[in-house]
Amino acid sequence: MAKAAIREADLYLPVKRMLEGQGYEVKGEIGAADLVAVRDGDEPVVVELKSGFSLSLYHQAIDRQALTDAVYIAVPRGTGRASLKALAENRKLCRRLGLGLLTVKLADGFVEIHCDPEPYRPRQSKARRGRLLKEFAKLVGDPNTGGTTRRNLVTAYRQEALLCLSLLNVLGPTKAALVARYTGVGHARRLMADNHYGWFERVGTGVYGLSPKGTEAIVDYGSELGKLSTARPFADLPQTGAGQ
Repeated sequence: MAKAAIREADLYLPVKRMLEGQGYEVKGEIGAADLVAVRDGDEPVVVELKSGFSLSLYHQAIDRQALTDAVYIAVPRGTGRASLKALAENRKLCRRLGLGLLTVKLADGFVEIHCDPEPYRPRQSKARRGRLLKEFAKLVGDPNTGGTTRRNLVTAYRQEALLCLSLLNVLGPTKAALVARYTGVGHARRLMADNHYGWFERVGTGVYGLSPKGTEAIVDYGSELGKLSTARPFADLPQTGAGQ
């Protein structure tokens, strides 16, 4: 037997009872609002009821903020990991919009208040901003088209690995300190030791060369290597074979 579709009206009585328990007088379908609650001395409370999160729900709730600052949205409480993730994301959105969020467990009518309406004061992270600006400064050129998939994204780290790759292709196995000097990649030793892309191999104490995968990468990333060498040429590059 098919499960009955959730109706917005199924949320009304549980929310009404919860607000009445807090001393409000509650009435449904007042003007454009699904539910209005009034209590002496307080702003009226408006609740928009929906069977699930949607853009139209937020549009309606924002419109109700022209009537009162105490606007809530109410949706059924779901189960499972996807539902919990959606709830967390929408709670964050409600806080940014100055909306309150209620969920209703239809099995027993339990109403949970996840956040109340209040002015949003964003808390900026200086550490995250610093990482953003550091990545911006280190990235050579503008190799990525904004809005495209993050797969195969060109990062500053990959560009640094490509610089090391290109140098080893020119000089052959080279001491890590010299790789750092000629490429300007200060952490070249750690980068090649971590070998995130599998391009490098240690051939001696502090000396690195290209792995077979690194040799293939020279061909695969030829175009990108060409752009990098033009934008960021090697400093004081010795003659070929002087890397030891």
